Amino acid sequence: MAVLALMLGAAGPARALGPAELAVVVNVSDPASVDAGTYYRLRRGIPEANVIEVRLPHDRAALSRQEFEALYAEVNGKLPAGVQAFALAWTKPWRAGCMSITSAFAFGYDERFCSASCGPTQASGLFNGGRNAAPDAPRPKPAMMLAGESVEQVRRLIDRGIAADYSYPKGHVYLVRTEDPARNVRALYFDEVVERLNGLQVLSVTAAEAGGHKDILGFFTGAVRVPGLDSLGFLPGAPADHLTSFGGQLLDNPTQMSALEWLKAGATASYGTVVEPCNHLGKFPHPGILMTFYAEGETLIEAYWKSVAWPGEGVFVGEPLARPFGMRTSRDDQGWWLESHSAAGRRAVVETAPSVVGPYRLVGTVQIPAGYGRQRLNVQAGAVRVR
Repeated sequence: MAVLALMLGAAGPARALGPAELAVVVNVSDPASVDAGTYYRLRRGIPEANVIEVRLPHDRAALSRQEFEALYAEVNGKLPAGVQAFALAWTKPWRAGCMSITSAFAFGYDERFCSASCGPTQASGLFNGGRNAAPDAPRPKPAMMLAGESVEQVRRLIDRGIAADYSYPKGHVYLVRTEDPARNVRALYFDEVVERLNGLQVLSVTAAEAGGHKDILGFFTGAVRVPGLDSLGFLPGAPADHLTSFGGQLLDNPTQMSALEWLKAGATASYGTVVEPCNHLGKFPHPGILMTFYAEGETLIEAYWKSVAWPGEGVFVGEPLARPFGMRTSRDDQGWWLESHSAAGRRAVVETAPSVVGPYRLVGTVQIPAGYGRQRLNVQAGAVRVR
């Protein structure tokens, strides 16, 4: 609970991850991967130099440690300067040894991120924005899988992420309590999230009350399977996940619902564990932390990664660059305007320059309200930025 209190109301990000900082890793042995990577590069305007082609098995769920380390060395040998995150354009494999494939890419293969007999693991230096991180905590390059059951599903996922950008959606975040005591553990957070995340409409509801809603901005629950999933309507950019043991086993999962089911239903990102994690809260997303960073204008990959303290066994799937709450300036015949969104309200600095190439200088501050805001900026300049 204290973790959430430390984070809410803090200064928001100066900027968010952009297309030039994302590497798209494509498996040329897999036609679906080639399609996903090409479509994503073109739709998001990702530099061609940031597309890294590799060749790896795509007919099994896991790579061995040796296979992954060879892959990781190859990718890093081709990685352009300035890349800060990975989009993995495939659905198989989703695991590397005892780690998820996304965490293995983020940290490199490191068994400190794996647990023996349901124990804790190495913490992520990104958790909660790095607040209270140990000095030696690894600082990862977060990774997310562009995954789906078909090429068409992945394309629709990408389209939803792009449609989310600067949409400032007016939906609800649903925190869903269940009667499954082992998987309902995140309900511990729910009351405080509802109370403190006043820049978004957040509801704590029972599973019986959760069905049929068409305005879903986020959906977080704990269950082996989610009944009525096809009755839910997700807004572009919405994350959703269900705390359970094997949601990260993306395909051929006969006993539990796969995280891909959320994407199939219309969510834009999800998360699930690839090995038995037990129900440690640190191994699953904290909804309040996720939605706070998201509401402050970060991309979906940044916000989701910051919400998991021990992500080594969990796989992130979705469209990484979705950014529905980004802050932006525009100009009309009345002058400069600022559109913004904030989880709890904050102050931001205003800088101006003769042109977009700079140099920028500080000219003042502006109050960003909780929730959506549009306000006129009292500046006259060729270029303005607010952060």
